[in-house]
Amino acid sequence: MKTKNFLIASSGIYPYMTHNDTANLAYKIARSANSKGSQIRMFMPRFGTVNERKHQLHEVIRLSGVNIVINDDDMPLIIKVASIPKERMQVYFIDNDEFFKRKAVFADDDNQLFEDNDGRAVFFTKGIIETVKKLKWRPDYILVFDWFASLLPLYIKTYYKNEPLFHGSKVYIVLTDKTFEKPMSENLKDKLVFDELPEELIEKYQDTSEINLLKNAIDMADGVIVRTKKVPDEIAQHLESKDLDVIDVSGFDLEEDEAALKAHIIEAFGEKETTK
Repeated sequence: MKTKNFLIASSGIYPYMTHNDTANLAYKIARSANSKGSQIRMFMPRFGTVNERKHQLHEVIRLSGVNIVINDDDMPLIIKVASIPKERMQVYFIDNDEFFKRKAVFADDDNQLFEDNDGRAVFFTKGIIETVKKLKWRPDYILVFDWFASLLPLYIKTYYKNEPLFHGSKVYIVLTDKTFEKPMSENLKDKLVFDELPEELIEKYQDTSEINLLKNAIDMADGVIVRTKKVPDEIAQHLESKDLDVIDVSGFDLEEDEAALKAHIIEAFGEKETTK
């Protein structure tokens, strides 16, 4: 693989989230690219389930201190970082006490989804982009895992369209197994209106189901990485109407087939060119 920069955005990354296929895949892909000398920047929320002492998270003062505006509310952005043992890879944690301090991920003890998942997702999206701007780091590839990160291509190509760091970046949506029917509230649309995103795109977020969030992300993407063997028919049909690069990793066991997965990823991205 030629040396390239990979931005990985996921709701979870191993070992900070375990027993989760999405988190494991994000880690495996990052490790594959890192082994060939590519630069990796990984981002996940600092959910309250992450043990900061165990994983030795620490705040990066020079990256923190930005206020992210969500629906006219100023929300302080805190950036923490940890190094994955033995891998020479760092994970950046997007943190905010109001959004991520609770000892849960997306739902409460009764499995009721949090009403503010939409605001949390917007904050996560903007927090990643503002941190990349402070790092002054240009990603060649942006890998977007799951619905929680699915607003990233929308904001990169609209709200932050004049940010030169992302000009020429190729966005890949990673499709994993479906998890929630409607993970965000209908209030998401209000937040997009406040950020003055194009009206025709805002209308597409009237439906906040996981399938629709991913379809909208695919509309803004350059490619798709397919992890699940159960791609919903609606998404499969949507993909057929698009001329996108598709990388299929659905047949790999992340433990037993790691070497094969690594070779597949290296081959898939090794010869691709990005436009600067």
